[in-house]
Amino acid sequence: MRDERIAALEADAAQWAEKLDAQEAGQTHPGKKLSDAGTIARFYKAVADAHLAHIIKVNLASEVFTYEIDERALKRARLMDGKLILVANVPDSPPPEIVARYKALADIERGFRVLKSEIEIAPVFHRLPNRIRAHALICFLALLLYRVLRLRLKAKASPLSPERALEIARRIQYHQVTLHQRQSASGLSAITPQQKELFETVALPEPSARRL
Repeated sequence: MRDERIAALEADAAQWAEKLDAQEAGQTHPGKKLSDAGTIARFYKAVADAHLAHIIKVNLASEVFTYEIDERALKRARLMDGKLILVANVPDSPPPEIVARYKALADIERGFRVLKSEIEIAPVFHRLPNRIRAHALICFLALLLYRVLRLRLKAKASPLSPERALEIARRIQYHQVTLHQRQSASGLSAITPQQKELFETVALPEPSARRL
């Protein structure tokens, strides 16, 4: 695609250069008369719009329309096709370790997105160190349980996503009430077939009022 864009731009440049040469020789053509300055500006805009200004060098200071292909930049661009370059400030680390750290970073970022979206842990601002550590521990445990849930669903080839599984589980409710300020009663909502299947899939016992 890059070579096709370069070829198309060079074809346009050749037509404009030919028309400029013809005008200088006294020939007239229908349409607006071209100028070198206008052609330079027009061609540079086309090159910039194609994101090829680092390869097609347009001489903006020239009095006549001219450009050149930076073969070194073109060769470097072709060498980079299909590759992602990682720049690190740890020269002592071997490349496989740098790649592994980069992949781990992406996984950590996905974890933060899960915490803020699916798990819905709201930001809380703490001052005391022990509260900061406790909050971080809660976030870590929540994310760990989320990962275990995802792995168990995948192991059983379940069509459910972790988000959908959590949505199904949230429908289970436990209520405790006090009657006449003396007698207390409690109960758990009935487990639906869908919820029962979910607990069997992830190898967890069904919740019951006796366990709560």
